[in-house]
Amino acid sequence: MTRTVDTGPLPTGDGTAGRPDDRELVVGIEAVLAAYLESRRAATAAIDPAFAEAAESLVAFVLAGGKRIRPTFAWWGWRGAGGSPDSPEATSVLRGISALELIQACALIHDDLMDASATRRGHPTVHVAFARRHADAGWRGRPARFGAAAAILLGDLALVWADDMLRDSGLHPAVVARAAVPWEAMRTEVLGGQFLDVLHQSTGDTSTRAALQIDRYKTAAYTVERPLHLGAAIADADPALVAAYRRFGTDIGVAFQLRDDLLGVFGDPQVTGKPAGDDLREGKRTLLLALALEHAERRRDTAACAAIETAVGDPDLDAAGVDRMRDMLLDLGAVKSVEQRIATLTGSALDALSSVEIEEPAATRLAELAVTATRRRS
Repeated sequence: MTRTVDTGPLPTGDGTAGRPDDRELVVGIEAVLAAYLESRRAATAAIDPAFAEAAESLVAFVLAGGKRIRPTFAWWGWRGAGGSPDSPEATSVLRGISALELIQACALIHDDLMDASATRRGHPTVHVAFARRHADAGWRGRPARFGAAAAILLGDLALVWADDMLRDSGLHPAVVARAAVPWEAMRTEVLGGQFLDVLHQSTGDTSTRAALQIDRYKTAAYTVERPLHLGAAIADADPALVAAYRRFGTDIGVAFQLRDDLLGVFGDPQVTGKPAGDDLREGKRTLLLALALEHAERRRDTAACAAIETAVGDPDLDAAGVDRMRDMLLDLGAVKSVEQRIATLTGSALDALSSVEIEEPAATRLAELAVTATRRRS
């Protein structure tokens, strides 16, 4: 059954009101999400009030903020392939691509659990919040185990609802069938990337190959590449445009993650919403760290190698330890190398974008988004 959602005026992004950060589009996405999540409230309440209360935590998580970058790329991918905000299907397109935010919610909730992260966007992560609820109520068993179970189930619920939202968006069945190609690939890729992240942390694989493999599948595929592919599929774009979008999306998606890696160590917690150095404490095997080890080994600096291996994955790493790591990453030239790679990937992405005909204003907007995504501070 198709659900009717009043999104208000559809965003065009063509005028100053929607620039430079697609404010109208973000407002439209959030209105669609809020309406869809409201439509699922009765289903959770019919099961049990306790489940409805838990689902409200998911709703709050989804609506608490975020850049909405995935549906933004999907929207401009659709527009670049000839989609018009004045067309009869535009409202359904907005509903369909907004489902990407539920995929994102699933990934974040599960990622926070696997990384044992305490905060997200300045608030307790889902597994931490439910563990505290358990402890405060004095329930039986271990609070941490209850928190983990709740996070797994709510992440799964977000994934289920994402599929439902796309299917019930109001798009023609033939369009949904086309959209299923990138949608299905994206879900498998992000889970594969997440598994590789856990695997490489466990095996201690510090190679640049391993780091880039995670960046490619855990982030790039579902952040930029497949959202663009989704928009193109909805518009029934030709294969040349799809190929260019995917090249652009892969490069910008990896560059996006490399910027995230730098922010994870050097970012301002007041801006990023996460404690400084959390990526180091969690033991994330990023390209930044892989390059630092590579440079240290080239210099035969065994002390630097040992210091990095000791700090990475140390949950008790204090502020002074984070500062020492920052100095070391700068001294070894790893930060400079990552910045150079971000610049190279951005240039390659823009070359891919210019290799095909893309409708305006999408061509310009996608180029702007490439720069915004790779120069951000949060």
